[in-house]
Amino acid sequence: MLDKRLDKAIHLMTEKNLDALLIGPGSDLKYFTGLNPSTDERFKALFILKNGDKFYICPELYLEETEEILNNSIEIFCWSDGEGFINAIKDACAKYNIKNIKIGINDTLRAVDILEINSFIDTNFVLGTEVMENIRMIKTKDEIKHLKEAANIADRVFSDIVKFIRPGIMERDIKNKIEELFMEKGAEELSFDTIVASGPNSSKPHYNDDSRIIEKNDIIILDFGCKYNGYCSDMSRTVFVGTPTEEQRKIYNIVLHANMEAEKFAKKGVTAGDVDKTARDIIDDAGYGKYFINRTGHGIGMDVHEGPYIKEKNALQLDNGMSFSIEPGIYLPGKYGMRVEDIVVIEDGKSTILNNSPKDMTIL
Repeated sequence: MLDKRLDKAIHLMTEKNLDALLIGPGSDLKYFTGLNPSTDERFKALFILKNGDKFYICPELYLEETEEILNNSIEIFCWSDGEGFINAIKDACAKYNIKNIKIGINDTLRAVDILEINSFIDTNFVLGTEVMENIRMIKTKDEIKHLKEAANIADRVFSDIVKFIRPGIMERDIKNKIEELFMEKGAEELSFDTIVASGPNSSKPHYNDDSRIIEKNDIIILDFGCKYNGYCSDMSRTVFVGTPTEEQRKIYNIVLHANMEAEKFAKKGVTAGDVDKTARDIIDDAGYGKYFINRTGHGIGMDVHEGPYIKEKNALQLDNGMSFSIEPGIYLPGKYGMRVEDIVVIEDGKSTILNNSPKDMTIL
């Protein structure tokens, strides 16, 4: 698997006229090596050269576990706290004849480290995030299998959490219960911080507090997900505590229609921008366009947000193996908001919806 991923990286490096990639801690590094070190101040990174050579810069503090995981597959240049990492970089560059080259960097490297390297070694650092994004965008069958199981766990959590919600408890109580359910049902960890946005808080798409008490006739947006074998789930459902008003029913049906039509439209060969337009046109035509303030979706995999981005004017054509969310919403400031979100994978040219939780109006 590593060889296949490296071959793809080398191909894309050649396309982008890059001589090397420099990959810091995070999901990119884990994707290529299985390493998942903490992101502290000690420099650690994988170098991939376009001729296929590769090496890893490693703090002495992390050497033992690094050797266990890499198992002699990648040469390691080690450095100690007393000497700093620059000599390890110099030694590696001398051995692999690295000078006057263009290096693409990913988005987890610290600017201070890149500046320090640049002051000692004559290289041209450029953004390599597009290369990494393109490498990871097409999921293998195994990756899709993990995404499907992560989505299945989220579905089972939703089935249980709607039985728990009632007036008088706090948003925090619901959030804690969701997280408890994930662990009970086999999740490794959360894929992001759970959102429980009730009443007027639901008009804030990424509301991050949890102190409000649930009241009768509240609208609640639940947005949650987990990781399974390193791959994420992410789903949103809007539930109603008590009978919704006619306006609320109308808006919910608009959001649901936008969600379902965009999911149906998503297929191999159409653009990400046109998927966004499918959802956006429905909400625009209903007169709520200015209240649809988020993109229609984002890619998902080892990270909960990655390529492809389902947003306006994105000309990227969808292809088999791409996985992403469809999550249109309407948010009326100071009143309430609604969102319906599923994860979709393109398989055999068509969209497969990974979430099976009901989307008919849920009234508690």
